[in-house]
Amino acid sequence: MTQVQLEMILNRRTLDPSSSPLAALGVQLRRSREAKDLTQIELGALIQYSGAYISSVERAQRPPSHKFVTKTDEALKTGGTLELLWLSYTKGSLIEGFPEYSTREREAIAIRLFEIDMIPGILQTVEFATAYEFAAVRRGDATQEQANERLSFLAVRQRLLNQVPTIHAVLDESCLLRPIGGHDVMAQQLGHLEQLSQQPNMVIQVAPFSLREERPLSHPVVLLTLPNRSMVSYTETLHRGYLERDAETVAKWARGYDRLQAEASNRAESLAMIRKVRKELESHG
Repeated sequence: MTQVQLEMILNRRTLDPSSSPLAALGVQLRRSREAKDLTQIELGALIQYSGAYISSVERAQRPPSHKFVTKTDEALKTGGTLELLWLSYTKGSLIEGFPEYSTREREAIAIRLFEIDMIPGILQTVEFATAYEFAAVRRGDATQEQANERLSFLAVRQRLLNQVPTIHAVLDESCLLRPIGGHDVMAQQLGHLEQLSQQPNMVIQVAPFSLREERPLSHPVVLLTLPNRSMVSYTETLHRGYLERDAETVAKWARGYDRLQAEASNRAESLAMIRKVRKELESHG
């Protein structure tokens, strides 16, 4: 048995990525290292850290430094995934379950999402996201520090997601009509959606109110297609996120999403709807 195989067995026996943000970081570090066929000692030689240090991070026994994760990201060519997880661990302002999801999101070759009531994070402008997060501060639901941390984390996510080959977003019509930040901020946000819809890797559709009770999905959901063509899905409550791996459940959600895509307004109709709402907001502004 090789050293890499032994490390794989030991780490998988002891680490559950859903147990904590630090565990999610450790699992991702291990996956990235194994993808390069490196032992802990070999990786340590590349980044000037000991194999024991790397082992302790992979088993979530030691929180890594920012310097460690940035050097490791560079050595393993992860595109910044470890730094993203490090931010989620050190800041602690994200809901339980989301750090593990963000890891899988970064690995995805296709993202399909459905959202209700507000523009999803990966499509938000800075102004829209800031207005939403700062409102939580005014209500006393978050501190200013937590709001700033979430905004920083979102910026890193959006930068990494530029590399995802396919993103398909279906937005309930309510997403367009809730003026987060006021007329000017919302008009700018809708203009941003118009620009995004022109990108070759992006499809944006609107599920109109006219679908009424026939809308196939009643809750927000994200479907991720991973490099091996398997799929996982994600949804949230107010206090926790859930990464769903059960194949039967994921397949059921995917069937609902396929039907939603078919019944929502097509790309041209959706773009026209977004543009119409934007112009109405601009006229009010």
